[in-house]
Amino acid sequence: MSIGTVQSVSSNGTYSFTKPNREAVTLLAGLGVEGDVHAGVTVKHRSRVAQDPTQPNLRQVHLIHAELFEDVAGAGFEVTPGDLGENVTTRGIDLLALPTGTRLHLGAEAVVEVTGLRNPCAQIDTFRHGLLKQVLGRDENGEVVRKAGIMAIVLTGGEVRPGDTIRVELPEGPHRPLEKV
Repeated sequence: MSIGTVQSVSSNGTYSFTKPNREAVTLLAGLGVEGDVHAGVTVKHRSRVAQDPTQPNLRQVHLIHAELFEDVAGAGFEVTPGDLGENVTTRGIDLLALPTGTRLHLGAEAVVEVTGLRNPCAQIDTFRHGLLKQVLGRDENGEVVRKAGIMAIVLTGGEVRPGDTIRVELPEGPHRPLEKV
C-alpha cells in the first residue's frame, strides 16, 4: 500500500480553466467538491452535457500529480497547482499507473474511487501554447498517452487539506488499466 500527500486543493464555483487554491475543500459523497462547478450526480463538463446531460458524473474530482509540473517545467512550461483545473494536487503517488476502481483515502475521512484518465483538451494550449503536446502524446507502440491526471467519484465525504495523507487501496484483481473518462 503506497502513501502520498495532498500538496494543494482547488475549487471554483464558475466555469474557468484554472481553479484557485483553497485552505481546504469538502468532498460530498456522490457529488464531488462542495461549491465546485463540476460537482453533481450527472455530468457537468460542457462537452459531456452536450452529448447526454443524463450521463453519470464520473469526473467529480480531478487529481493531478505534482510531479507532472516538474516534468513540463523541463520543457519550459510553468504550471502550478490549480492551473490545469484539478481539485487535488498530489505528491508521491503514480496516479497514472493506478488501476480503475482504486480507492484513495484523502485525509481523515474522505474516500474517492478512481474512474479513469482525464482526456486533455485544446484548452490546455489556450492556457500555455504547446503544453498539450506535453500532457498528451503517443508511446513507442503508437498508443495515446494521457498525462493530465485522473478522475474520481466521491464515496465518502470529508474535508481535504494540503499536507493530508493519501492512502492507496487497490481493488481486488484482475486490475483494469485506466481509460479516458
